[in-house]
Amino acid sequence: MKKIKSQSELLEILEKERSLGKKIGFTNGCFDILHTGHVRYLTAAREACDILVVGVNSDGSVKQIKGDERPINNSDARMEVLSALESVDFLTLFEEETPEKLIGALLPNILFKGGDWKEEDVVGAVCVKENGGEVKIIPYVTGFSTTDIINKMKK
Repeated sequence: MKKIKSQSELLEILEKERSLGKKIGFTNGCFDILHTGHVRYLTAAREACDILVVGVNSDGSVKQIKGDERPINNSDARMEVLSALESVDFLTLFEEETPEKLIGALLPNILFKGGDWKEEDVVGAVCVKENGGEVKIIPYVTGFSTTDIINKMKK
């Protein structure tokens, strides 16, 4: 079964999985240059749920957030690399600057964010909590960041 799904395909799959009592987790990001911090984060998230869905920012969305020099890798390449990770069950692309609409549609049981975020600043947290879900902040892995990798390569 391929991991990369449209949002409508994902809604159908998750509805079935929920009916089987599965706990759905969700996280999102650009994942422009996959590094150890990403891998550890996604592994920890997957350990806390039955199914981990990753929302990936589209190329246009990454540009909005990170600037004109990004993304380094296009969305197809980023999603292909992420789909190779054992910890990731499904991937879907979103065009908006934030995944708020996607989170509202999927309504995961657990919304994951990295330790560089405060729960009150996590997009979609209110919606998830209002629907009986929870927000889990996964400890930040220091020393790994895409921006730092890019800056190191430029030197």
